[in-house]
Amino acid sequence: MVESSSTLAVHRCRFVDFAPSAVTALCFPPLPLPSVKGKKAANNHTFPGFGPLVIGRANGNIELCEWTGASPRSQAPQAWVVRKTLVGPYPSKVESLALTFRSPRRAAQEEVPSWSNLRLFSAGGGSELVEWDIEQGCIKRTISSQGGPIWSISPNPASTILALGCEDGSVRLINLQYDGLSHLRRLERVKSRILSIAWGPPVPKQKKTQNADAESDSDDDDDEWTDSWLVTGCSDSSLRKLDFATGRSVDRMGTDKIRGERTLVWAVGVLGDGTIVSGDSMGNVKFWDSKTCTQLQSFQGHAADVLCLTVGPDGTAVYTSGVDQKVTQFSYVKTSRSDANPSPLVSRSTGRWVQSCSRRLHSHDVRALAIWPPYTPLPPSHQRHFPVDIAPVLASGGLDMSVVVTPAALPTATLAGKVINPLATSTTATFEDAYHRRLAYTSGPASSSAVHLAKKARLLMCTREAGLTVWRISKRQQKNDDDTDLDPANTQDSGWERVLDMDLNVQTNIVAGAISDDGRWIAVADWYETKLFQLSEEKNGDLKPRRIRAFASLVQGQLPGSSSSGASSLLFTPDSSKLVLATSISSTILIIDLGSADRAPRVLRKFEQHRLREGLVNNRVIKGRKGSSPAAADGDVEMADENEDSAQPAAESESDSDSDSDVEDSKRVRTTITRMAVSPDGQWLATADDRRRTHVFNLDAVQHHGALPTFPRAVHALAFDASAPNMLVLGFADNALEVYDVEVRAFPRWARALVHTLPPRFTRLHDPVLGVTFDPGASPVPPAGGNEEEGGGSPLPPKTALFWGATWICKVNMTERIGYGGFEKRRRGKRKATDVNANGRVEVQMEEGQQDQQQQQQRNFKLITHYRPLLFVDFIAPGELVVVERPLVDVLAKLPPAYFKPKYGAS
Repeated sequence: MVESSSTLAVHRCRFVDFAPSAVTALCFPPLPLPSVKGKKAANNHTFPGFGPLVIGRANGNIELCEWTGASPRSQAPQAWVVRKTLVGPYPSKVESLALTFRSPRRAAQEEVPSWSNLRLFSAGGGSELVEWDIEQGCIKRTISSQGGPIWSISPNPASTILALGCEDGSVRLINLQYDGLSHLRRLERVKSRILSIAWGPPVPKQKKTQNADAESDSDDDDDEWTDSWLVTGCSDSSLRKLDFATGRSVDRMGTDKIRGERTLVWAVGVLGDGTIVSGDSMGNVKFWDSKTCTQLQSFQGHAADVLCLTVGPDGTAVYTSGVDQKVTQFSYVKTSRSDANPSPLVSRSTGRWVQSCSRRLHSHDVRALAIWPPYTPLPPSHQRHFPVDIAPVLASGGLDMSVVVTPAALPTATLAGKVINPLATSTTATFEDAYHRRLAYTSGPASSSAVHLAKKARLLMCTREAGLTVWRISKRQQKNDDDTDLDPANTQDSGWERVLDMDLNVQTNIVAGAISDDGRWIAVADWYETKLFQLSEEKNGDLKPRRIRAFASLVQGQLPGSSSSGASSLLFTPDSSKLVLATSISSTILIIDLGSADRAPRVLRKFEQHRLREGLVNNRVIKGRKGSSPAAADGDVEMADENEDSAQPAAESESDSDSDSDVEDSKRVRTTITRMAVSPDGQWLATADDRRRTHVFNLDAVQHHGALPTFPRAVHALAFDASAPNMLVLGFADNALEVYDVEVRAFPRWARALVHTLPPRFTRLHDPVLGVTFDPGASPVPPAGGNEEEGGGSPLPPKTALFWGATWICKVNMTERIGYGGFEKRRRGKRKATDVNANGRVEVQMEEGQQDQQQQQQRNFKLITHYRPLLFVDFIAPGELVVVERPLVDVLAKLPPAYFKPKYGAS
């Protein structure tokens, strides 16, 4: 335990010009239709577990996010985190998204929709509809709209038909049954673009039809419902209602317009009673009667275009947003019907819509809205009713690049008692009063970082969609400063220079990149090709790359069944002699010897452990126990016995890594390797995939060493301890931690106190852990990269880890015991008057003479929030930390100015 403050020199890098991409589409999976016969009506009264969230971005990437709660219905301070990123072709964009069920019958039995049962479709402004292979991470197939650019897509409630709104004014219906993708028919064409589509409530099939097909369709819920009509928002100041059976336009609803200009109906929605909701380019939100196709109510809800709308889970709230950055809530209020005017011309409803509140959650245009639980327009007799004790969550995204999630409980829900806020942002959960939170953007796919560091050469590399940039960080001037712990003032603007800028010819956006510690090699990969460059330094200090042309064919030679040499993750060993490549399509790990001046690169070995289905049962690694080993008896490995003889994994490795033909299709599983880490001495390699499996390899013997149990959450941080290279530290999406000893294949006893008693304030941080790093100066032996010229050891004690997320850095001594509650205790005790640094931020100081147990807990879990948002944190030398920030203000400054309407008298 250290009694004085630890001083680290910090390179605060804000010169990295990474630009995140705008959010253009959001999508939740639908809920399966209830049974007409009432067999599954009980499911309608339970709150569905929080399902996955899909985010479409302007650069063509699609992010698949998972809920991080301990159970599908529990609170999750981290909300949704990116599990996997589907990289789009370069250049491309995503304008609209849709999720459907592969098997609605299976979906009705699942608590949370599984990825394997979901089909994902996207349209990017062109004439091609794209279906994605979620497991393999690439495009599965495409189909032409046959009607020009696709402006909108919408699946029917039964997930059997996808409607496309096209440039030529027609609605094309795509048949999705039996996992197919084919044109069904075209509805009547109109003389305007189809900007938005919504399906009307399905109706139960007629009894005689059901009796005729009783034998074949008695158990098939898909055929119990039939679609009735669709409504489209057009570019000629109108909405049109289309009959599904005949395909003809039934009626036209005209919106307000200015003389000489057409009003664009950007968004439409349908409620269970048939009410149509529309949002247009004049900022109007209108409610229409679907039977008479007449306007019921109209609101000037926005000052500019309404670009998106979504309906609340029970159909009594509508949320709209658009160019003026406001999210507006409309609520349905019941009123007593007046008997004084029984005229049939009066509206039949016993209520009316009111504009209840609006909030400005974004700084620029809002392009997409989605809510969980999703709303399905069903007839009143089959309408779903969700419990009111859990608040729905509204997700919104736009040009300011971050998804914002907000609890969206109705005020009437609070009358029945306390409403749980699933995001844990505040005690209140109503849309009007609850705190929203912004999901931080990450620079790389699957919550990884696009920034990479060459420690010995002091080079910093950042990849972008189709290129990369390398900077050199100058050596720190040795002088005696009175630095505080991670002091943000200890920075220099002149301590860097740009030495390389590359634009690459790629098929998709860049997925992975790496730079060797000695600065001699750069590897960069898209989904279908990996490029290797050898760097040489010119006289003026710039770097000159030379591409190794034979590298792609070298990789493809190891993958006989694949024409792709792309990679999902790349990593150089600390001594810069080997490259570890995780292939994108086949999830194979290749160990490549980079060779020398007179020797070309060659593949030492390939491993296929991540491809094997064996030992994977219900997403848990299950291996037969050879006997009752001490580690198993102690519960070190609760879900798998990895304490076998070292010869056993080696034998498995020999048989599993010969060729693709040795692995039968029935034993394969498709996954994507998202994280890799090499120990400082270059002996151990750890890899993790999106199925939450982690494997360990011995690079000295070049063989598979063992597998960890699968964990409940995805691995976000993976690193080996510099002071104990056999200790693997893992951080998960819900801010849980694990420590694993790879040599003995067990979870060490000394780490249990840390892992099982993490402070609540750490586990409940709103931003998930993104990385972990150790000071190389704490190593008992010099690292393999030979970076010991800085002299001096680490100012941090051994086994001290720096965990970091998008808005925080936390210093954790892995061996120090933690009392109950961690450093939450201080908040309950006496408040200390002055713990404020020069920036005006509250700071936890580590002062001598503080022998109170609470101060020991404070000292161990030291939280720093000066730097935000963080893209990368790592040590470049002992006691020298590189922190890469990309302030949101700098990013927004490059966007076009946001909509602003000045008001008279306002300053």
